[in-house]
Amino acid sequence: MHREHHRWYSPRLERDMELLVFGHAGARALVFPSSMGRFFEWEDRGMIGALAESLERGWLQLFCVDSVDRESWYAKHKHPDDRAHYHSRYDAYLRDEVLPLTRLLNDNPFLMTTGASFGAYHALTFALRYPHLVNRAIGMSGVYDIREVIDGYTDQHVYPFNPAEFILGEHDHGRLETMRRMDIILAVGREDRLRGNNEYFSGRLWSKNVWHALRIWDGWAHDWPFWQQMITVYIGGHD
Repeated sequence: MHREHHRWYSPRLERDMELLVFGHAGARALVFPSSMGRFFEWEDRGMIGALAESLERGWLQLFCVDSVDRESWYAKHKHPDDRAHYHSRYDAYLRDEVLPLTRLLNDNPFLMTTGASFGAYHALTFALRYPHLVNRAIGMSGVYDIREVIDGYTDQHVYPFNPAEFILGEHDHGRLETMRRMDIILAVGREDRLRGNNEYFSGRLWSKNVWHALRIWDGWAHDWPFWQQMITVYIGGHD
């Protein structure tokens, strides 16, 4: 299987950032690690192995990015405003540095975002902020209201990065129509503590007529063996 490591100094984050690329062709997928996870997490946790056939056959190419959660949403010593500000820099890094690299390496127009647990938050937030760039978003056992991480706080700086809030406040017809054309998949375990958050977020999407698939899996399903099963089902579509 083709594997590449990339590292460069990010002017938006003012630090070195790393990512791993798996596969040589096919639909591009931006992959986010779980909370405070690293760019090699999916490889270490067996997710790459679960997708080996699609990667080797050139159906799929994964771009596994690093997180900055320790400096943003999980930086408990910072005010939520400061955490949101750092996340905004990460958002710009993804949009202006990582996406151009994906297009340089692969001209396939189809782009997905995906992640598990807090990675699902990143995947859905980025996709809904840039629906004209993303064709499919897959969230596995995710949290979609960032206020759960910052003790219920919100303001004008947090709002743009909280999909559970900004989806309700979106009134631009063109943007909403673009969101409605996106393939959105939310998968969560029936007994997962985040099931309620998924159902709540699903309700907010439906309130704006944003079509999506909410899939409730039997069992706990908040662990890597379950996410390996989920991703093989949803990376190429949904049931």
